[in-house]
Amino acid sequence: MAEFRNPNLQGQGGDGGGSGGDMRGLMSITLLALVVLLGFQYFSKSKQPATPVPAQTQSQAQNPQQSAQPAATPGRTAPAQLAAGQVLAPAVATPVIAASAVAETTVENDNLKIVFTNRGAQVTHWILKGKQYKDHPDPGGQQLDLVNPKTSDAGLPLSLYTYEPELTKQLNSALYQVSISGASASGDLLQAPGSVTFHYAANGLDVVKTFRFDQSYVVTAEVEVRRNGVPVRALLAWPAGLGDQTEPIQFASGKFVWSLDGKDDSIDAKKVGGGATLDQPYDFAAITDLYFAAAFLPDAPARATVVTLHSTIQLPGDPSDPNSQKKPADVLGLAMGDTSGSTHLRFFAGPKDTDLLKTIHATGPGGKPTGPALDPLIQFGSWLGVIAKPLYLALRGLDGMLGPGINNWGWAIIIVTVIFTVVMLPLRFMAMRSSLKMMRIQPKAEAIKKRYAHLKATDPKRAEMNTETMALYKAEGVNMYGSCLPMLPQIPLFFAYFRVLQNAVELRQAHWFWLTDLSAPDPKYILPILIILTMFLTQYITPSPGMDANQRRMMAIMMPLFMGFILLHYASGLALYWGTSNLINLALQVAVNQSPMGKEMLAIAAKRAVKKAGVNPKTIQGKR
Repeated sequence: MAEFRNPNLQGQGGDGGGSGGDMRGLMSITLLALVVLLGFQYFSKSKQPATPVPAQTQSQAQNPQQSAQPAATPGRTAPAQLAAGQVLAPAVATPVIAASAVAETTVENDNLKIVFTNRGAQVTHWILKGKQYKDHPDPGGQQLDLVNPKTSDAGLPLSLYTYEPELTKQLNSALYQVSISGASASGDLLQAPGSVTFHYAANGLDVVKTFRFDQSYVVTAEVEVRRNGVPVRALLAWPAGLGDQTEPIQFASGKFVWSLDGKDDSIDAKKVGGGATLDQPYDFAAITDLYFAAAFLPDAPARATVVTLHSTIQLPGDPSDPNSQKKPADVLGLAMGDTSGSTHLRFFAGPKDTDLLKTIHATGPGGKPTGPALDPLIQFGSWLGVIAKPLYLALRGLDGMLGPGINNWGWAIIIVTVIFTVVMLPLRFMAMRSSLKMMRIQPKAEAIKKRYAHLKATDPKRAEMNTETMALYKAEGVNMYGSCLPMLPQIPLFFAYFRVLQNAVELRQAHWFWLTDLSAPDPKYILPILIILTMFLTQYITPSPGMDANQRRMMAIMMPLFMGFILLHYASGLALYWGTSNLINLALQVAVNQSPMGKEMLAIAAKRAVKKAGVNPKTIQGKR
């Protein structure tokens, strides 16, 4: 994505199966890869960059209508700069239009309750009225307010952004006169449909902000700022994060998402430069977190101008302990306007619900809402999206089929896990047969190893050992990787579940028995403990002849402990999937051990265990 600076700113700175070939050995490698990926995410997720990445280049296109405005870098006023041949417009006497006192205006529809203050004509509360959108899953939770009190110092929603800090401050602190229009308007309350207009004028400055409302989540906005009759490029802003962001890790999930000429893309909050101006044909531009978004949809994409806003706040590392060590959190904001200086756009702030976002379209040809929909705001990832999207649709479909209730998403996860396990059964039986074949030929493989044991590891003749071993596998019809087949599909499914739980707003605060939020960790630690026990038992009863003792110990003890510890801190819905899968695998292993194939594997394992212990099973020690 090309990026431009403010046009008025100055430049700113094992070897071949010989150890047994048993499926445990290869599965351990696969599980270890899974652990490394999970561990990397867990131990790196709280790391924050020391400073935000700056914007790359400065815009070369000067807006002729704005050239009479003084340029400024953020937080510093710069001297006025005029284009060649232009003259600063003389001051024009403007009648004073302002309110005498601070007042609030409330707008409500079926989905939103928005509270405006006439100081700056800004929003102080943007409350989602849906009963599923609470600030806390407990019964005492309040309706979620998308205006974040932790970041309000950085600015309030629907404030104005200009390239002059003093002007911006004036626009956002002035007392505007308010007029309400609508059939259900009464005093300072408007029941949509209708509109609210804010007007302020003084000392040559004339500002009009009009907001129109219907029954949807979308608000239509018109902004006109003139100084001495000359349009000022004033952008409408959502300056600082979203209301469900309370911890550093939640701010870290923020993204800047956009669509240019029908092609969508995104960038993480930590990589977004603050104060960067982007004059490009945006279909829409938005800031998002895991479950909510604030998006601007310009009426004239060809004239869209966007400024990215990035600030940092310090928050307790432990949300339950206000006195814990502070950690920096990236706060992402956005402002959009029109290069002409007259801004007309639609604005959405609400949940990233798939069905809802598909109904909201950017402006297309002829000024009609026929452009791209907002559903790209839900980001399942590039390659993982291929699995995550169908998984999400399957979970949502099952939730709808199970009927009304609060437990459906948990049961949907369990049902999908069972279905997936049943589908994978043929692979599991193929892996068992492959493992049994490996166990049967292990004495031959060990004999080959023994013939070359006297050679050093660097001796070229040791290559002959691998050649003989592979020839043995081929002659016996053994696939040395066959025992890993059941594990391979589980890893992408695991991370697909992770992405779905991180992006499906329906799973936010979804209940299932003692779990009050399937997108949050298990508060009672029941699932992590279950995962540790089931993994240990499955490893314990699975035949593993020839496996190295240290490797077996890691598989049977360390791996369950590590997985349980990691899933203490991840979504309980993910732990529910993993625990369900473990229970099924444990039951299957018990059944396998009772089958002829399983009994043969156990017998081979027992025989080799006795042999390794150095005891002759034919010798019976009796009393003399």
